[in-house]
Amino acid sequence: MAAMTDGLSEPTDKSIAENEAATPDGARPYRARVVDFAIILKPRVMSLVIFVGLVGLLLAPGTIAPWTGAVAVACISLAAGASGAINMWYDRDIDLNMGRTRDRPIPAGRMAPGHALIMGVILSVASIVTMALVVNYMAAGLLALTVLYYVFIYTVWLKRRTPHNIVIGGAAGALPPVIGWAAVTGTVSIESLSLFAIIFLWTPPHSWALALFSNEDYTRAGVPILPVVAGTRETKKQIGIYTALMIGATYAPVIIGLSGVVYGAAATVLGAGFVRHALRVWRDETDKAARPMFGYSILYLFMIFAFLLIDRAVPFAL
Repeated sequence: MAAMTDGLSEPTDKSIAENEAATPDGARPYRARVVDFAIILKPRVMSLVIFVGLVGLLLAPGTIAPWTGAVAVACISLAAGASGAINMWYDRDIDLNMGRTRDRPIPAGRMAPGHALIMGVILSVASIVTMALVVNYMAAGLLALTVLYYVFIYTVWLKRRTPHNIVIGGAAGALPPVIGWAAVTGTVSIESLSLFAIIFLWTPPHSWALALFSNEDYTRAGVPILPVVAGTRETKKQIGIYTALMIGATYAPVIIGLSGVVYGAAATVLGAGFVRHALRVWRDETDKAARPMFGYSILYLFMIFAFLLIDRAVPFAL
């Protein structure tokens, strides 16, 4: 679930040059702080990953010891952070040329790139091994798949080569609730895949909304995201298509019996809000409507998964 970032500030040629060469020989005055090591774990992304993974764990049938469940959620969060650190190491050249990312620890010269890579690899291995030893092998295998997919399929292969990077790469961000489910059951089921489908189909409109109002950044960095390659009109069309598919997917938990009317009603109201934002983006020729849609999309996903839990807790849910 990359791309959950806040506002932009346009970089100037001077600021970029200053970041690229902090000293005469291009060496940077690295001064990593504790907060910088936290930043490279992408805490905003991690928080939502933790939540959807926890929901998958709590919705799963069967029981899991509280300590084991806590370890499972911790492993999911550490693996997500580790993937973010490796992503920041690999994308440091792109981050340097984007206004919203140029102050990250590596492009800003506060952290040596190798430190982020080492941290990411260590946390990845530790989280996967711990999941295997403490929880179960299925959850560990899915966690390993998530990290490898995000790093090698999305970050290394897709992101710089195709406008379909977000669509295909979104599978990595959609796996945490499946991992949470597997931590309890040791299996992958239709119920957990319905949670996967919601996030998978949510990722394109969420990410493309960001890309619309940061189009200049992506163009400058040379990232072939959809607005850069196909233009804003086609992007808005695809946002509408994926919004419709996503809303349809939110009813799958009701159809298969994972949730009831409380969740179904909430999904309808929240979906109507998403459609309203998508329509505003379609009609807006300035692309200013994309920013509030991006913000709403984050709230939307959180609320969808929150109501899956609320529905389970309400005694009269049908």
